[in-house]
This record gives sequence, C-alpha cells and structure tokens, in this order.
Amino acid sequence: MQFGIFTVGDVTPDPTTGGTPTEAQRIRDTLAIARKAEEVGLDVFATGEHHNPPFVPSSPTTLLGYIAARTERMILSTSTTLITTNDPVKIAEDFSVLQHLSGGRCDVMLGRGNMGPVYPWFGQDIRQAVPLTVEHYGLLRRLWREEVVDWEGKFRTPLQGFTLAPRPLDGVPPFVWHGSIRTPEVAELAAYYGDGFFANHIFWPSSHTRRMVDLYRRRFEHHGHGRPEEAIVGLGGQVFMRRNSQDAVEEFRPYFDNAPVYGHGPSLEEFTSLTPLTVGSPAQVVEKTLGFREYAGDYQRQLFLIDHAGLPLKTVLEQLDLLGEEVVPVLRKEFAAGRPAGVPAAPTHASLLRAQETGTADAGPGTADAGPGPANGPGE
Repeated sequence: MQFGIFTVGDVTPDPTTGGTPTEAQRIRDTLAIARKAEEVGLDVFATGEHHNPPFVPSSPTTLLGYIAARTERMILSTSTTLITTNDPVKIAEDFSVLQHLSGGRCDVMLGRGNMGPVYPWFGQDIRQAVPLTVEHYGLLRRLWREEVVDWEGKFRTPLQGFTLAPRPLDGVPPFVWHGSIRTPEVAELAAYYGDGFFANHIFWPSSHTRRMVDLYRRRFEHHGHGRPEEAIVGLGGQVFMRRNSQDAVEEFRPYFDNAPVYGHGPSLEEFTSLTPLTVGSPAQVVEKTLGFREYAGDYQRQLFLIDHAGLPLKTVLEQLDLLGEEVVPVLRKEFAAGRPAGVPAAPTHASLLRAQETGTADAGPGTADAGPGPANGPGE
C-alpha cells in the first residue's frame, strides 16, 4: 500500500489567534509540508486544484514541479485535476512535462469539480459535467497513447495531425485515478477503462463509500479488467492527533467548529462518529483506518488530510511526525497481514514500465486502451 497526504490548499484564519497566512506563505508552507512528508517516510503527496478564494493551488503541476525538484522519492499527484474545465491537450502536456521533471514520480487524479462558478470561468456549462468528463478523458487517453491524433468532439475544436510534446516518459502515461465524492458515473468511467478509483471519503459515512467502491469493483470485472479484488482503490481520510486523545479533541475543536466546509454544523463528536474523521491518539487513528478495509476491501492508497481549517504549519509538521513514527509503520504491517496474493500493489511508473517491456498480463489496470469510451456516457 501507499500512504500519503493531500491538501486542498485553503487559506483559512486560525480561530485561536485570528491570524491568516498570506497566499505566498500558504504556498511556501505547502512546500515545507511536502518535504516533511518525504522525510517521515510517506509515499505520496497530492494537491487539489481550485480557482477561487480562499484556495491557492490554481496551478497544481507548477507546484508539483517545484516540489519534484526538492524531493527525491515521493510520488507527486493531484487530489483533483479538473477534467471538465481544463483542456485535455493542456493536461496531457503538463503531466508529460511533470513526468520528465520528476523521473516518473507522478500520477494524476481526475475529477469533475464541485464549484459551480468555475465552469463558466473556463467557458463550460456545469449541466454538461458528466458528458464533458467522458469526452475530455477519452481524448486525454488518446493523446498519451497515440503518436498522431485526429479527433473531433462536441466540447472543443477538432484536432488534426496533433502530436503531444513531450511524449510520456518511456512511452508510459501517468497512472490515472478518478476521484469522486458522490458521483457513480465517475466510478463507472474508472471501471470502464480499468483505471484507479479514489473515493474522497472525508464527508460521507462508510455505507456510502462501500456502495461507491462496490459499484466500481463490480463494473471493473464486468468490463473485463480482472476480478473485483484486482481493482485499484484509493481512500481519503482526515485525522488530527495528539498522544493523549483528550488533548487532541480540545486542541482541534475550535478548528473544526470554524472550518469553512463543515463548521457550524454537526458537532465534532457527531462528525467523527458518522465519517472517517479521527481526532484522538495515534492508536485511535490506526484502529479506525484499519476498519476501512471492512467496507472497501484490500486497497492500494490511503491519503490523509491534515493541513486544513487554519491549522498552523508547526502543528501540521507535528502531525506528520506522528504519522511517520507511530501510525504508518503500524498500518503498513497490519494492512499487509492477510492481504490476499491476488490483490495488486499500487501502480508506479516503474511497475507500469516493467509490464510494458515484458508484455505480461500483470501490466495492471489502465495500461491497455479499452476502446473509444462509453458511447452515451458512463453507465449507458
């Protein structure tokens, strides 16, 4: 399994001090968080994509390219690249460049985006979100896999004799995860192409996550990519830790109560009982995270959100120390115990390249083109 963190890049006042970081400081802090994540032994750092205040990661590949130059081992990913409002040609170019800069240490998570105003800002209609997703992704796959692309669709101008430059590193496209909070069509799209499915898993109860992951696994098998347990699944999660659980609850409560997304709603205790949010000791984080396997099955990637809601950098770095020292080593051991032999490892550039060179069946999901895509959209 791969373990890591993701950020949404929010610029939020610290409710305990009233101070708000500048956008420049928040970006610099993100770099410090990423470097610390590698230092403590995490496998993945991922950033979201937002184009509106109070968020700063409007150009995630720029940020990841800089982080690539300051790290050596960690996989760099997006926790959403907007497949709906970005031009697929530009996505293909940006991630090919990032592949070369990072030596293949990157993959991409695609999502529709849930900020309505973003669609008209980029010339699109939110009512077409699912058809945009299907068409744009079909083109993106071809750009990474075909030397010369002739293409015509509904939502952008045609391409004639287009060749992507640079080509994907070693001829291997970045591995694609399709991220979703609540959209079954996204799970279907991931299953159709044999790509990875990432359940956001930070707002909804386990019953919802179970339904989404089960749908993806069933459809993965239906489309001929392997058994359900061979599908590639990632989960999100939120944690806040102190060695004493009551200290964690007391310290995190004002951040939770004032968070832009879930503040002024259910209590901290209600939210932690209904969702994957864990506020407590490292042992409690381990226990709850291991429980994810009960409803998601054996999966490949676990990312935690730890730097949101105005938490100061010092506190976030302390969270990373606890993750690296007391949580992830235990999770690695426990998740490995009893893991069936048929469950694949998380794809990496090296494993995809090795499979391509050998032409073996264990090339992994997403390495072969399943065809032109669902004719009438996912699920049709």
